[in-house]
Amino acid sequence: MTGRLEGAAALVTGASSGNGRAIARRFAEEGAAVTVADIREDPRLGGDPTHELVEAAGGDAQFVECDVSDPDDIRAAVDATIDAYGSLDVMVNNAGVERQLPIGDVTEEDYAWLMDINLKGVYFGSQAAIDVMREQSEGGAIINMSSIAGIRGLENSSLYCTSKGGVTNLTRELAVEQGPHGIRVNALNPGFIETAMTVEDGDTADGILSQTPLGRAGQPEEVADAALFLASEESSFVTGHNLVMDGGFTA
Repeated sequence: MTGRLEGAAALVTGASSGNGRAIARRFAEEGAAVTVADIREDPRLGGDPTHELVEAAGGDAQFVECDVSDPDDIRAAVDATIDAYGSLDVMVNNAGVERQLPIGDVTEEDYAWLMDINLKGVYFGSQAAIDVMREQSEGGAIINMSSIAGIRGLENSSLYCTSKGGVTNLTRELAVEQGPHGIRVNALNPGFIETAMTVEDGDTADGILSQTPLGRAGQPEEVADAALFLASEESSFVTGHNLVMDGGFTA
């Protein structure tokens, strides 16, 4: 059976760990060649690098060091994808960070650090992908990693909510702007997903999980399945959508 992304080339930022790692591996299982773009090659929780796992399973992958706060790094990762695979069919702007502080404690340095990664990285990642995809006859698909924090407030998370709110609405705007060029732009809005980054904050996790109807945390593999839907032809008439996957938290 042919994979749902057979012959496609994908770039996933922040793909060494967590959701990005799961997305890269899932895409490769469905036939995509994958560029793993991250500031570090080794996963946060240890183990083999993502691209090595993909290759060991018979897939095609490469690692490219990339700091998404630097637009030149993002464009270099896009260029590396084109050089290796001949196209860029799916761009996943996944890299992100979190810092919880009451607004009165936020410094300008805190603001710049988080926004540069969470919002600037998505903005210029999308720009770099669009520049390539508009030249391709088949267009492409862009998937941005937003959050439930992009559609509602969370305590002591003004920085994170601001950045993810920007991603949420940027996704809508780019869908309108780029639809005529055959480029679909969607976002994922996960709730609490069990990754190395999120489990470090136990209090926040407990608060969200206590209000989650399904009564558990989500897993990166579940995020990857949703990303696969948005990347594949199964969502060919879906654009400008923010797909909430939060176990019912925002219901």
